[in-house]
This record gives sequence, structure tokens and C-alpha cells, in this order.
Amino acid sequence: MKDISWDAYQIFLTVARHGGLTGAAQASGLSPATVGRRVLDLEQGIGRQLFSRSQTGYRLTVDGQALFEQLQGMDAVVRKVETWRQEAHGSSVVRLMAGTWGTWLICENIQAIRSDRDGFRLDMSVSERRATLAHREHDIGIRAVVPDEPYLARRHGGEVAYAAYRQRNAPDGLATSWLAVSDEDAISPYLRWPHENAGASIAVIVSRPRSLLDLARAGAGQAVLPCFVGDLDPGLERAGDELKTLRHAQWVVTNNEDRHRRDIRTVSERLFRLLKSHADLIAGKRPSRSV
Repeated sequence: MKDISWDAYQIFLTVARHGGLTGAAQASGLSPATVGRRVLDLEQGIGRQLFSRSQTGYRLTVDGQALFEQLQGMDAVVRKVETWRQEAHGSSVVRLMAGTWGTWLICENIQAIRSDRDGFRLDMSVSERRATLAHREHDIGIRAVVPDEPYLARRHGGEVAYAAYRQRNAPDGLATSWLAVSDEDAISPYLRWPHENAGASIAVIVSRPRSLLDLARAGAGQAVLPCFVGDLDPGLERAGDELKTLRHAQWVVTNNEDRHRRDIRTVSERLFRLLKSHADLIAGKRPSRSV
């Protein structure tokens, strides 16, 4: 049997962690078609079906779950060796995972997280799925639910509020048009809200939550967004009151064994301070016009 490369296993891990081709493609930088072909090649090379495929995504089969559990340990070792190698050359990598809008906030305030004086590289992964740190897939994560894993350290980063937004001074007809991500990608409550409450009125469907903001700005319809995103955008206005059922806490999480590593501790502390400095906005308190 032809040897299987580690790259092929990494593609498999990426699809398993993101639950489908779209998220895996975004994380890997490959096209969904290429990711799908690589997975099929791996299944043929192993001689086992690793995923069950449906319109809602890719789910691990029994064989796929067994392989996933074995590879996570190998992946953790590879990452630790790579970190050790980089530290020997005076540099290190901090892997941060957050959702679309947490990443947006970080990018808008990147100088508060990393400056040119820092000796580490920041690798950011964007996913609506829960950050996994058990096998060092990531060093720091932002989660929307309180972590219950005993190996994770956590810090409460405040409350997140959501509302529907539309183009400022939009015509009344816009109230009947909604924007949404596809069913496959609607894995968070705020992304599912349009499907569950306005399914017949969805005008545009996209695969990435980030496009909801652009479409709302362009007047294509209403979108459910975090209040700290919609309230800060001068081209948008709230289309109603806060959607209180979507409000949730957020947590900055790190692995207990790694949280005292200097670069991880630095980024974690800066991220926590960033969230706290924006706590009122994130919790839905509207900014003044001067902001």
C-alpha cells in the first residue's frame, strides 16, 4: 500500500474539526473541491470510509472517530516539537482560535494583542466551532459557553448581545428581507435565528458570516449581528430590540499546562483586557455618536 503523508492526515483532522468542507477550506487555504478530493484519496488509501456525508456537513464514522482519536495525539506531539524548534531560533507561535466576530474585533485592535516588539508569531484560526485545546490544536480560544473540561483554565470575558441590523434609513420594504448563512454553516444560535424565525423571508444566503455585514451595509436585507459590530457601523441601524434569547457569556480559555508559558500568558492577558475594555459595547450598550 502506498505510504500516506502526514499532510493527508492533517487535512482529515481539519475536516473533522470543522465538520465540513467549507470550514476546512477556510482553515487550510485550499478550495472545498481540493479538500474533498484529498479526503476521498485518504479513504481509498486506507480502505475505510471515514466520514458520512450529508447536506449538513461531514460526520465521522466509527472508523473515522477511531482514526481521529489516534491522530490527535500525534498532532499534539508534532506541534510541541515545532514549538520547541522555533523557540530554539528565538521565536514561537501562539495559536488563537475565535469566531468570526471575535476575530473581527481582534483584527480591528491588533496592536493591543501583538506589536512589532513581540518575539512570537500569532496564528489566528476563524471558526464558529468550539475551540479545542486538549491536544494543543490551539493555545488560546474564545468560547461562547462555560468550559467544563478540567484541563482548561478560563476567564469570564463578559456578555455578548445580538440584534437585527439593516442599512441606515433603509426603505420599509427591507423589513421583510433577511440575510442568512447556509444551513450547513449555521452552527451558532445567532446564525440559526433567521432560519428558525424568518425562513420564508430569507433573500440571500452566504457561506461565511462575515458576508452578512457587507450585505446589510449594501441594503440587501436585515442580518443578525453582535451588537458591538452593528452598533459601531455608521451605515447600519438596529431593526428592533436586542434579541435577548441569543445573549450569552464568553470565556477566554487556555490549557492549564500551557497558560504560564510567557507568550501564551501575554496574548491571553491582552485578549482579556481587550474584551473588558469593550465590555459595554459587546453587552449591547449603544455607543455615543462620537465613538
